[in-house]
Amino acid sequence: MSNSTIQTLGIVGTGAMGRGIAQIAAQAGLTVNLFDTNAQAVAAARQYLQDTFTKLAEKGKMSAADGEAALARVKACAALEDLAACDMVLEAIVERLEVKRDLVAKLEAVVREDAVIASNTSSLSITAIAVGAKKPGRVVGYHFFNPVPLMKVVEVVDGISGDPAVGDRLMELSRRMGHTPVRCKDMPGFIVNHAGRGMNIEGLKVAQEGVAEFVDIDNIMREQAGFRMGPFELMDLTGLDVSHPVMESIYNQFYQEPRYRPSPITSLRSVGGLLGRKTGAGFYAYPNGQKQVPAAAPVPAARPASVWVSRANERGHAMTVKLLTALGVTVEAGNQPPADALIVVTPLGLDATTAALEEGLDATRVVAIDTLMPFEATKRRTLMTTPATSAAARDAAHGLFASDGVPVTVIRDSAGFVAQRVISCIVNIASDIAQQRIATPTDIDLAVHLGLGYPKGPLALGDTIGADLILEVLRNLNRLTGDMRYRPSPWLWRRAGLGLSLLTEEA
Repeated sequence: MSNSTIQTLGIVGTGAMGRGIAQIAAQAGLTVNLFDTNAQAVAAARQYLQDTFTKLAEKGKMSAADGEAALARVKACAALEDLAACDMVLEAIVERLEVKRDLVAKLEAVVREDAVIASNTSSLSITAIAVGAKKPGRVVGYHFFNPVPLMKVVEVVDGISGDPAVGDRLMELSRRMGHTPVRCKDMPGFIVNHAGRGMNIEGLKVAQEGVAEFVDIDNIMREQAGFRMGPFELMDLTGLDVSHPVMESIYNQFYQEPRYRPSPITSLRSVGGLLGRKTGAGFYAYPNGQKQVPAAAPVPAARPASVWVSRANERGHAMTVKLLTALGVTVEAGNQPPADALIVVTPLGLDATTAALEEGLDATRVVAIDTLMPFEATKRRTLMTTPATSAAARDAAHGLFASDGVPVTVIRDSAGFVAQRVISCIVNIASDIAQQRIATPTDIDLAVHLGLGYPKGPLALGDTIGADLILEVLRNLNRLTGDMRYRPSPWLWRRAGLGLSLLTEEA
């Protein structure tokens, strides 16, 4: 296989992905040959690119001359044979394995011996696509994200029979086109779609258990955990016609691994046509295209007469006492709560009921607060009640913890708070990807940060919070529920035990 620089790129399929890749390639100086079985689609794609370059020039993001030159490098092709001189051909066609295999066979009959054949598949195995190819070593995954010009990450996927030199050429090409490449082995979901299971799957699990409403879970993940969007906002944006099949596909491709178990919530809503923004209704309603959010309930005026904070979690105790002091409360100092005090517990991965029972506390006065993340770093606080917590205790805690203007969400009793569960699953799945050597820790974090818009990569997020705290949450979740979805990855528990960064690779 030649290591020469790729100068001429053929693209088969001129939908949104094909056009986006053509745009960044032409802007980078490559000659782009476009082909689609529908000749009108090729003409429409070229017109789209002309309009795009004109708009970019009008906005001052490129000169008119550069726009004209980029468009001149985009050639319309009437037949596959017109791609014969390409250094590389990328397919961006329908996600059906047999159709892609058939295209690979046709391309091999056309292109040069040293030409690269790449697939932009998001869900199919690169190894499976290469089956039957005369030269499977040159078949490689090249997975861009939509919209291509704005999503600056691309996954370079090595199939089992792939030639590493081919992947090396695509890594170099990606950088020339202004994108950040990440390298991974051929496994279901590659990096981004694999790692993305933690947010959506666990968010759905929380909702399915009746712990909190969709909007509450989104608010917590956005304002307490610091994510750009919560799971239900994200699924509404993507559309359940896309998200739900991906969930099912990854779950089945990993032979029903519990970490990836889908929820019947998305199955039912898909059947009912509640797909998200594209249908005007999903987890939220979108009248006139605008998300409709229910009004927040008023903050209770009640305040507790006194407050006692459990010391079972020393870190949580210190954080909560510091917050309460800032709120003007003097915390009761005794080893046991006074008879009239609000009892505050700070469990990690436990429910408020278990915390109350294990400490012998009066469950009618117990309210738990989430201390996984530092209070000063969050814009929302989450409280949890037991089934026995009185309305007076609940309202007094809500009023107190919201008294400085920071919004508070009160959830029902659950093994672990919302942010604890979702973040721990995100970190754990990324740790498992690293454990399987699907990609390097650095590439995992780069791919997820750029591909999913998380505030930082999942492994760096675990380091920031503390791998030991994430591990404690998962162990308690696993102990209470018996659900293997919370089984800690060896990558996580070994590094937590040794005090190492989750980004640490073995020598």
